[in-house]
Amino acid sequence: MASSYGYPFEQQHCLSISQFSRPDIETLLALGEYYLDLSVQKSPDNRILTGKTLVNLFFENSTRTQKSFEIAGRRLGADVINMEVANSSVKKGETLLDTAATLNAMNPDMLVVRHGSSGAQALLAQKVSGSVINAGDGMHEHPTQALLDALTIRRHFGKDFGGLRLAICGDITHSRVARSNVQLLNMLGCEVRLVGPPTLIPSDADRWGVEVYHNMEDGLEGCDVVMMLRLQLERMSGAFVPSKREYFHFYGLDRAKLAYAKPGAMVMHPGPMNRGVEIASSIADDPDVSLITHQVESGVAMRMGILHALSEAQDGVA
Repeated sequence: MASSYGYPFEQQHCLSISQFSRPDIETLLALGEYYLDLSVQKSPDNRILTGKTLVNLFFENSTRTQKSFEIAGRRLGADVINMEVANSSVKKGETLLDTAATLNAMNPDMLVVRHGSSGAQALLAQKVSGSVINAGDGMHEHPTQALLDALTIRRHFGKDFGGLRLAICGDITHSRVARSNVQLLNMLGCEVRLVGPPTLIPSDADRWGVEVYHNMEDGLEGCDVVMMLRLQLERMSGAFVPSKREYFHFYGLDRAKLAYAKPGAMVMHPGPMNRGVEIASSIADDPDVSLITHQVESGVAMRMGILHALSEAQDGVA
């Protein structure tokens, strides 16, 4: 049970934000904050995964997420194996459960999985003895991204999330990041808004505990944080938006739209960005308003915190 940095953490897996209690989240964020210091990240005193094996199994490409888990694992002393799915038996027709059985026979301690099917990791978690970490499943969730986003917000605004107003804007329908962030930010006491065209807002969004806006100016009014999402054209089978140019005109973040947010408002984006589609480069690259590079920095630290907590839970550390 990971209690080094807060409440005893007893979770075996990291599959969904909904599985965690508020104390669990506070413990994870405290660990993430601890690892923000690069000298702490690289300290030989923190090699708590020495002797353990972490396997990265990515059925979908994601350089940023995979590499941050690889760096996190190595800095904690783990043996890290990146499974090349494109060259594996999966491409030859092996099922997910066959893959799980094969991996389980190798006794990995942690399995970081990204998969195109919602619920794939939850299924794997029932079949393997190690800890499964969801690095994105279909259009369902991406819990580690939400945690690193919360850590980024905490770094800038402080530990009290209560009273913060955040707008998550763009392609909500296809975004697992949005689903995880809404759950986590609601739990932390934030006021959350979803902003986007009707075609890109899920039909059940009114049951998410958020306010829904279809106009950027209204949606951004008085917001402390504006989180832009990538337009996921690869997941769209029909015409969800008329054109990229028209989408940027109405929903792309530029200076004029950002002016409706609260003075001092900060901008986030989970990446990768479509510059000139959902966000102007002049905003993305402006350190006075953009937290995007801080999100990348927080990624390794937060994932080290998650691996740390899961490892201590495995070892029964009290």
